[in-house]
Amino acid sequence: MLSRTLCYTLQGIEGAPVTVECFAGGGNQFQFIIVGLPDTAVKESRDRVQAALKNSGFIMPYGHTTVNLSPADLKKEGSLFDLPIAVSIIAATQQVKMYAMEHILLLGELGLDGRLIPVKGALPLVISARTNGVKQVVLPKDNAPEVASVSGIEVYPAGCLFDVVAHLSGKALIEKQQQLSYEDCLKKAEVSLDLQMIRGQHVAKRALEIAASGGHNMLMIGTPGSGKTMLARSLPGILPLMSEAESLETTRIYSSAGLLPTGMGLMTQRPFRTPHHTASAASLIGGGTDARPGEVSLAHNGVLFLDEMPEYPRKVLDALRQPLEDGFATVSRVKARARYQSRCMLVASMNPCPCGYYGSKVRQCRCGSHEIRKYLDRISGPLLDRIDIQVEVDAVPIEDIIAKKDEESSLDVRHRVERARNIQKKRFENTNIRANAQMDNKALEKYARADDAALDFLKKAMDRYGMSMRAYTRMLKVARTIADLNERKNITLPDVAEAVQLRTIDKKYWGSGHEA
Repeated sequence: MLSRTLCYTLQGIEGAPVTVECFAGGGNQFQFIIVGLPDTAVKESRDRVQAALKNSGFIMPYGHTTVNLSPADLKKEGSLFDLPIAVSIIAATQQVKMYAMEHILLLGELGLDGRLIPVKGALPLVISARTNGVKQVVLPKDNAPEVASVSGIEVYPAGCLFDVVAHLSGKALIEKQQQLSYEDCLKKAEVSLDLQMIRGQHVAKRALEIAASGGHNMLMIGTPGSGKTMLARSLPGILPLMSEAESLETTRIYSSAGLLPTGMGLMTQRPFRTPHHTASAASLIGGGTDARPGEVSLAHNGVLFLDEMPEYPRKVLDALRQPLEDGFATVSRVKARARYQSRCMLVASMNPCPCGYYGSKVRQCRCGSHEIRKYLDRISGPLLDRIDIQVEVDAVPIEDIIAKKDEESSLDVRHRVERARNIQKKRFENTNIRANAQMDNKALEKYARADDAALDFLKKAMDRYGMSMRAYTRMLKVARTIADLNERKNITLPDVAEAVQLRTIDKKYWGSGHEA
């Protein structure tokens, strides 16, 4: 007899429908084959399914059994097909009469004892199924929290194969997962490193606030021990809490990569990714045989921190240019192609020279001019042009360290950042723009209006420092953010002056502005 069940396969962060067909044809010789372009994990499901059926009280037919995963030209990956394959075999051999199997999404890996094991990608698969009109899904209990907030589809978390069959036959229904609102999922973000703990560094803290308010990329240059890493790690604490849309986007990426902790619901805290300087371009942008997301996509809606930026291979750094500019990372491989969102803040730190003490007031630099130039040239001009804010981080004087002066908390700064972001949210309503840093030239003309004095100052700064047109637009975006922090409708001279001040550090270290 022939039976059909419904499953979905993961393609990037999207799901594609797969019909699992089973034909139990009888015969005197045992044969169990799976066709339809399965990968190794799917082929291995034969052994898992046989053991799970037997240990759950069902029978694996002795004769010829064929399972077809349709459409046949679509690559099937992962162990999530175990459950629909097992259910289709039970139905095809008429061991239990089940209903509406072709309209219920079945996901889950099977243990040898028949228990359901969580699978990666549950959230994007369920969302794709809902989009295609599927009304019910049965999946492992440990996958239920991540899909609990998805509306428009009924979720039934199961513990084992026997429970799923009992549910589909109507003998013992599984309790439906209670839908959670985003407010139920939202937890107040924990501040792992409060700005209050960092002494001094008021210029760098101001730069962090501006960067967080407009979603701008940022570079910090300073001697070892000046606090660059601590400042970067404090950034998530001043960023606004994620919206429901941002949370869903980020969780989908982590779920598809299999990086969502078991039993975890939606991610409500912005990611902070710190890849090692030995990371390859594939690990940073994405790659592998299954086109996995890279660090730039795992940092989507959060922060990608590159500590000691010149230590990364220049080829790897230059690979970041396209994802940073477009907000998407496209990963193409022989067996797969995927497009991942990558709208993140790039925050980088570096020493001013190989020894780290060029320009230091407390220790003499040991590097020659050629060594310093070679070190700085590891960062290309086009990449540097894409970093809106560049700031020097000097060592904190001992007087400031031992002084008992109260520093501003991350929560206080976050309130101002959220106020500026709310202005931008209203400004960019009904557009794809979420922050000032994402404005294109058309949006700049419309929203970044400056008075004559501000524009005149900006033009003079361009001529003086030999800056590129990209640097001009970047400074205008930063000035727009500063004006938002000051609750000004139009950009004024003080806003532009501060934006220029946060952009001229490359003149000191690299000699002149960089052309793309």
